[in-house]
Amino acid sequence: MRIANTYTVESVTSGHPDKVCDQISDAILDALLEQDPNSRVAVETFGSHGLLVLGGEVTSKSSVNYEAIARQVYRDIGYDDSNLEIITHIAEQSPDISQGVDTGGAGDQGIMYGFATSETEEMLPKEVVLVHALAKGLENLRRNKINWLRPDGKTQVTVENGVISTILVSTQHSEEVNQEEIFETLKEELIKPELEKMGIELEQIKILVNPTGKFVQGGFDADAGLTGRKIMVDTYCGLAPHGGGAFSGKDASKVDRSAAYMCRYVARQLVNAGLGNQVLVSVAYAIGKAEPLMVEAVNAKGESLASHARKFDFRPNAIIEKLKLKTPIFRQTSTYGHFGKAGLPWEE
Repeated sequence: MRIANTYTVESVTSGHPDKVCDQISDAILDALLEQDPNSRVAVETFGSHGLLVLGGEVTSKSSVNYEAIARQVYRDIGYDDSNLEIITHIAEQSPDISQGVDTGGAGDQGIMYGFATSETEEMLPKEVVLVHALAKGLENLRRNKINWLRPDGKTQVTVENGVISTILVSTQHSEEVNQEEIFETLKEELIKPELEKMGIELEQIKILVNPTGKFVQGGFDADAGLTGRKIMVDTYCGLAPHGGGAFSGKDASKVDRSAAYMCRYVARQLVNAGLGNQVLVSVAYAIGKAEPLMVEAVNAKGESLASHARKFDFRPNAIIEKLKLKTPIFRQTSTYGHFGKAGLPWEE
């Protein structure tokens, strides 16, 4: 489904400001679902320069401490919360929305997409697998081996005419380490091993590390963060369409999340059935209505697979039951992509 021979994909570490917000929102969702699987949740998190704001809507029988969850996530990532001010303003779901959802209707209108390819075990494009592996590897090195690494970071992979041409790693670091050491260490400890796992030679690839020359200030000290602002990182890194609705902080009655998972699940099934090496599935809903307005699927040859996709039940309650989406499994999705990870129901 790629539209060009030259393209770039991106991932970010768990300490990126937007991803901090995604993790807090999904940790709150999990805590609510753990006590009340029928919780209705749409939690947004905003962070900026010592301030964290928790907002949105929750209707639940659960009793959780939103601030305590946020602080714990912040510390788990590797940040000091001692000077972090937290404001919480969470209301109940609008009755105008809930009256449609209560009858099994979609919690929002919109379009959702799912994509799968046979080119990797993860059923994602190899560049997407690599860029997430680099970002995750950066975090692993910080936690286990390299003490000058800090939580914030980004990775990019650029492909030209089907060949990886450039790898970019930007990582927060301590003040005392110099850029030459950062470059050599990450080339040998991160980039080279990840390329070798994929059978790719390092020699012909341009490597950029911290191209500004310095990345000491990171996280909320450097940038604001917001839930749902990394939707391409969360899905297919721009190599397949996105309907525009973010995932984190939303329970499964919000089809932005659940139907995107179902589209991915169905795309995987159609690829596994031999109906295409690449398959794109799309679905559209009207808020409050259970039956989708549209279900479509197409392979890389442009052949419609809609008749196969429509054999799956895309009604919101059916998706929730099929993929077990009332269980607290969502924080693990909030970093390094929602797809291609073993153990998630839509990846089975």
